[in-house]
Formats: sequence, structure tokens, C-alpha cells
Amino acid sequence: MELSWNGLLQKHRPPVIEFWGTLLVQLVFFWLPSLFYLALDHVAPNLSQRHKLQPRTKQPTPAELKDCLKVVFRNQLLSALIHISLLSLGGLADGKPTYRFDASLPPLDQVILDVLACVFLREVLFYYAHRILHLPSVYPKIHKVHHRFTAPVALAAQYAHPIEHFFANSLPISIPPMILHCHVVSFWVFLAVELLETTTAHSGYDFLSVLAEKHDAHHEKFLINFGTIGLLDWIHGTDERTRQKRVA
Repeated sequence: MELSWNGLLQKHRPPVIEFWGTLLVQLVFFWLPSLFYLALDHVAPNLSQRHKLQPRTKQPTPAELKDCLKVVFRNQLLSALIHISLLSLGGLADGKPTYRFDASLPPLDQVILDVLACVFLREVLFYYAHRILHLPSVYPKIHKVHHRFTAPVALAAQYAHPIEHFFANSLPISIPPMILHCHVVSFWVFLAVELLETTTAHSGYDFLSVLAEKHDAHHEKFLINFGTIGLLDWIHGTDERTRQKRVA
């Protein structure tokens, strides 16, 4: 693997590797899971219905899914254009890549530590961005787009207003590995983990019940479960159990 990595470094500049590697991770860990969850209704309808968290009457229509596909394509194209622009500007500024491109690949324990640290920082950034999106002055103009799907599907994880997609979806994932100056491979592993988490959380299925049930409850009740790992929801009392105790 290290020989292949060094061969890649010799043939291509770091910004090129970063861009295409990130695009490949998006394809494998966002599009494939999203299409898998969508296909279940057609290839295994009985299995699909047994594991759906919400009834058939709440599921999105084919027209809504088509619109979802268009919006997600638009958001990913916008992200790609911004990514290319930032890589170009970074190269003009100092020639240094955003992440580390060491000749040696990071050891497994370092990758795990990097990913755990990035997950924590992403939780902080995403939680507060998400809370801002639910402010009465912001929600109707921006975040209401994402909440169109009261019974979410995996593809709808990136169904959002462009402003939300940039500030709540993209930046909380891009910033942590930049702050920690991670190896680009650690960034890709972190990105893969987060994409799998968000597609599963929005899938509408109970296969990984904790993730999906929590986010399904957020789409249904709006004012709970703003984070992903639950730490800041617990601290701020916005997890479902804490709110139920307060109401009781």
C-alpha cells in the first residue's frame, strides 16, 4: 500500500490527489449506501416494510425523490466547485496542501485517534450550526427545505438549502482535520465514517436503530436530537429522554 501511495505522490500533485480521492469517497460512502437504501423498496419490499421506522403514508413520493436527487446533485456540484477554488487559492497562497501528504501512510492507531478527535470537533460544529438553523428567524428561509422530508430517506441527508449545505454539512466535516492537520488518508477515513453515519441516520430503517431512530425523531418533533453522537444534546438537555422528563 505504501509503495502504491508513493507512486501516486510521484505522479500527481497533492491538490489533485485530495480532490479526486474526496470525490471517490463521496461516491462509495454516500451514493452507494443511499442507492442501496432506496433500492430496498423494489428488490426486497417485504424486508423493507418490516424495517421502516415510519408508515407507508409518510414516505416520499417518486416526484419528491426526483426533486431530492436534483437538489443533492446541485449541492455536491457546488461543493466540488468551492473545493476546486479553495485548492487553487491555497496553491497560489503558499503552495502547501490542506492536509498532510507524508510519504509514509499513518499507522492505524493514529488514524483512529485522528478520526475520534475529528468526530468530537464535528459534533461541536454541527450541533451549534444545527441549533442556529432552528432559530425562528432562520428556519423558514433555510432549514425548512431539509425538513420537507418528515420521513427521511438516505439521499435526503444532503437535501438542503445551499447555505445550509455549506455551513452545516460541509464545513463541520472539512474544518476538524484541517485544524488537526491530519494526514489526507485520516481525513478520507473520517469523511467515510461521517457519510455512512448520515446516510444511515436518514435512511428511515431500523437496521442501526439508535442512529436512525434519533434522527427520525428529530425530523418528526424538530426540537430534539440536534447532534449526531448525543454528547451535546445530553449537555444542553435536547435529547429526547431529558425533554420528556422536563415535560413530565
